[in-house]
Amino acid sequence: MARSLDNIEQKMKELDTNSLRYHILENAKSFKTSWVELGRALYTVWKDKMYKDWGYGTLDAYTDKEIGIRKQTAMKLLKSYYFLEKEEPHYLRPDYVNSADAANVPSYESIDVLRLAKSKKGLDAEDYSNLKKEIFEKGKDYREVRKDLTTMMRQRMELEPEEALKNKRLSTVRRFLGTLRALKQECEMSKLLPAPLIKEAASLIKKFEEELG
Repeated sequence: MARSLDNIEQKMKELDTNSLRYHILENAKSFKTSWVELGRALYTVWKDKMYKDWGYGTLDAYTDKEIGIRKQTAMKLLKSYYFLEKEEPHYLRPDYVNSADAANVPSYESIDVLRLAKSKKGLDAEDYSNLKKEIFEKGKDYREVRKDLTTMMRQRMELEPEEALKNKRLSTVRRFLGTLRALKQECEMSKLLPAPLIKEAASLIKKFEEELG
């Protein structure tokens, strides 16, 4: 990390202090407390492909070589920021960020967990609201929030065994269908099986596809 900071500071000396590029590096130095601003800036860089103007072929190369952030972290930052902008924009307002207790400002990891929770079909609005309170009002660590989410999902599965069984069945059928398609294609290309058997396999695939709807 110390080496990354040295590289960042060296690069900052070469840039206009009013430029977006300088601003991103400045935010990267205080990454822990200013991830929202960094996420906002990186989102702009990604959307407008500005990294190409700075001599980088990809966003990954830019974040890795210039600001010392790995691809996985950069993508979580982008997704977490975009999630807030789309789903919870009031938490991006300067008055919230400036007034919130520093210990309670959610980390991007926590927002990423909330983003994943939003997409879970098994969770209802109340579950989501409870997770949001834990994150924004109590500043709960993302590892604990992730455990809470896992527990909620497990409880929903236990409360709805028929739904869980249905989902498992569909998942198994999809996997089997995918394997069957691949084997049929391989047999057709290599001519390992006679045409009538391949035709039967095609008929079986069609039946499974109808089963899935």
